[in-house]
Order: sequence, then structure tokens, then C-alpha cells
Amino acid sequence: MDKKTRVMNALQGKPVDRVPFSFWYHFGGEKAQGEGCVKAEMDYFRRTQVDYMKIMSDGFGLAQADYGARKASDWSRVKKLGRNSPYFKEQVERCKRINDELKGEALTFYNIFAPFSVMRWPGDDMVMAHLKEDEAATLSGLAVIADECADLAEAVIREGGCTGVYVALQGAEKGRFTPEEYRRLIMPSDLAVFDRANAVGGVNIAHLCGWAGVPNNLEVWKDYPAAAFNWAIFIENVSLNEGHRMFGLDKTVIGGFDNRKTGLLYKNGTKDEVKAFAKKVARDYVEEFGSNERLVIGADCTIPGDVDDTRFLWVKEALEEIR
Repeated sequence: MDKKTRVMNALQGKPVDRVPFSFWYHFGGEKAQGEGCVKAEMDYFRRTQVDYMKIMSDGFGLAQADYGARKASDWSRVKKLGRNSPYFKEQVERCKRINDELKGEALTFYNIFAPFSVMRWPGDDMVMAHLKEDEAATLSGLAVIADECADLAEAVIREGGCTGVYVALQGAEKGRFTPEEYRRLIMPSDLAVFDRANAVGGVNIAHLCGWAGVPNNLEVWKDYPAAAFNWAIFIENVSLNEGHRMFGLDKTVIGGFDNRKTGLLYKNGTKDEVKAFAKKVARDYVEEFGSNERLVIGADCTIPGDVDDTRFLWVKEALEEIR
């Protein structure tokens, strides 16, 4: 079974020859820009033999996504950066170049940060204060950013050739909003991205990010229209099997490994330990759900960039050895 078939089957609940896997990390410096990024992504794919590629959005942060709001009332006047901006065009071109290089060998998912995360790049505390000071103005700005994120999701799928988008959802950590507040204030902007990506045929992944090291109110995301869910098992204390029941047996789950520097995969486990853990994750899942369908082995989030990524091959070996 080739990589594309294996991963698509896993996403659609069809039989697979083995459980697929993938990991990723951020690229910096010359590897985060232009052709340097394309080469870095392709070298990584060849070296690690992952089953699908999450194309990173490295290099497209504050410098290019700052909408200029510095006081609450400013949000009512923000405009989209637009399809002709470098921020937009260069991300679509990155996807197109990588997919051209792959020549259909693997599915690709482009990393898109949720609109609320994009909004907060100039300052988290600032945006939270703006929401309290002038909720209507701030939410109008969030709607503009959501429309731009949705435009980008559509473009990387239709023009860039990606299978779908990997939407990094943030902002639901406990203590920031109540679940009701999140649903009212933030959820519409999240769904704008998923709805557009789904409308153009994307097969899309929801990443429930544990970036702050604080557990999230996971229930606010459980009904999102995504094909697969990936969350921080080791922060949320919600196992892969528990999450599969939470998000729905008709959804695929991605994870198993701790992504942090204290985790087994980064540096702390031997080859035998990493392989044994991968096998245990897969076998525990099969024991509970009766098959290896709708399972993808991955990590809670991005692996630190100084990892020896040939360690990821140990996971592939383990999954190939399961009978």
C-alpha cells in the first residue's frame, strides 16, 4: 500500500496495511524561507520516510501578519492583507512547490494558525484587553482575519495542491475563557476556516494545541467538522483511546508520543523503548476498537527542532513489525 492510500484510508476509516505515522518540527533561518524551505521540507520527507507531510508555515508570523491594531477601536477598521500580499502569495507558492516536488507521492496538509492566534501575534495581553474594552470592534477585526485565513485555506488546497489544512487551534486553555465564552467569541472564526476548507474538498485536521502547557476546555472543539483530531495527550491527560471516544468513532485520531524535550521520542528513549511504546499505543487502540482503522501515530505537537529526526524511523520499524 502506498503512502497516499494508507493515510487516506486511515482518514476515511478504511483498512490499512499498517498504522501510518508522521512527525514534524519547525525550520529556522534559510530553511524557513523560499527555496530553502522547499529543500528542507523535501530532505526531511526523504530522510524520515513519514507517511504524510505537514507543510510548515515557518517565516509567516508577526512580521507579515500584523494587522496594525494597537487599540481596541482599531479592530473595526482593519482590512485583509489580501491575495496579492507576500504573506498570502508566498505561502501558496510554498505549497505548490512542495507538491510539485512530491509528484503525488504523499498527502500534504498545510499548517494554518486559527484566526484568534493570528490576531494575538502582536500581543496576547493586548488582544484580551481589547476584547474587554470593545468587544464589538475586536470581534469585527477577528472576522476579517478569519475571512483571510479561510481564503488562505482555500488557496493552498485549490492552487497549492494540498490535501487539506492542519488548523492549529489555540485560546481554549482553562482560565482564559469559559466554554460558553469561547463558543460565542472565538468559535465562529474557527469554523469559518474549516467550512471554507471543507467546501473546496479539503480533508482537514484539527490540532488542539497545548502550547501554553495548560489544559484546554477540549469539549468546545469536539464537534468541529474535521476529519481528524490531534491533541496534547500529555498535557490534557486524555489518552488516545479516550479522545477517540470523545471526538467520535467516525473521526481519526493522531498522536501517541509526547513532543516535549522530556519525552521518549526526543532524546530520552532508546531505540527499543521508542519501538515498544509505538507498538503499545497501536495495540492498545486495536484491543479497544477492534481494528487499526482511524489511527495515525504522531506526537502531541511539534517536536523540538534539534531532534535527531532519524529516530522517527524507529517508529516506522515498530509499526511495520506489528502483525
